[in-house]
Amino acid sequence: MDMLFDFAVFAAALVVLLYSANYFMEGAKRLGQWLGLPSLVTGIFIVGMGTSLPELVAAVLSVNRGVSEIVAANIVGANISNLLLITGVVAAAAGATIYLGSSYLYIDLHFMMGSILFFSILAYDGAITFVEAFIGLVIFLVYSLYIVRGNGHQQAAGQAENRFPSMAFGILVLACVGIYFSAEFAIDALQEIALGLGVPATLVALTLLALGTTLPELAVNLTALRQGHAEMAVGNVLGSCIFNSTMIVPIASLFGSLHVSDDIIRFPLPLMGASALLFYLLTQDKKVSAWEGLLFLCLYALFLIKTVTFS
Repeated sequence: MDMLFDFAVFAAALVVLLYSANYFMEGAKRLGQWLGLPSLVTGIFIVGMGTSLPELVAAVLSVNRGVSEIVAANIVGANISNLLLITGVVAAAAGATIYLGSSYLYIDLHFMMGSILFFSILAYDGAITFVEAFIGLVIFLVYSLYIVRGNGHQQAAGQAENRFPSMAFGILVLACVGIYFSAEFAIDALQEIALGLGVPATLVALTLLALGTTLPELAVNLTALRQGHAEMAVGNVLGSCIFNSTMIVPIASLFGSLHVSDDIIRFPLPLMGASALLFYLLTQDKKVSAWEGLLFLCLYALFLIKTVTFS
């Protein structure tokens, strides 16, 4: 009965977390419009960071609770979910080949591969400190400058609103409160589930938590697919992986050193690198077919089976 209660708390906390992240994005978009920010900047940074907020807050709380090994497990699991599950679902759901077009830039792919390599180097010795993780902030800053300068010719989406969007600001504050407390409950429940099942907390973080915290990306990308922007959905995977790999670790390491368990280093970490390389190679022709999407889904299913069976 206690185990069922813990699963129910974990599921409810994830639902609140995802809804809070969604409201955060909407409130932030309104504030971006009020400030007169270009739509591209608002979309990339606010939507990108908003969909990764669950991973970020869960990472900070994990360090504060003394279970810092959850951070690396969640990042690795989230990146694998982004690359294999989300890409697979979007490509398969599209039902036809997704043509990435001229807006799909190879530089984004290179930054994605570089961010995955950066995190792999950090995690390989089992310990991460802020001094070495700080390089991730520099990488993300360089990537941000590339995005802003490369699209600096674009104008703002419209005239800035004269009236301060007080309702949007209120929603933003409430969403932040919801994100914090729901993430706290999710981490607590995760620890209880791991204890009840007699498995490492990293295993639960690698599967359940990672899958749950990538749901915002899945929801955003499926919405883009319905609106006829399938190529944008595939591109969002890149931004999410870059943010997860370069920003979450430095911020979390401000609260203490991070430990990476041998279970993560042995199998999931190399798999994350291999998944990124497969994604890179399959998108060199600037298209993703539904058949390739099904391949990604099969690989993700195999990852879950191997992780649960042999951990």
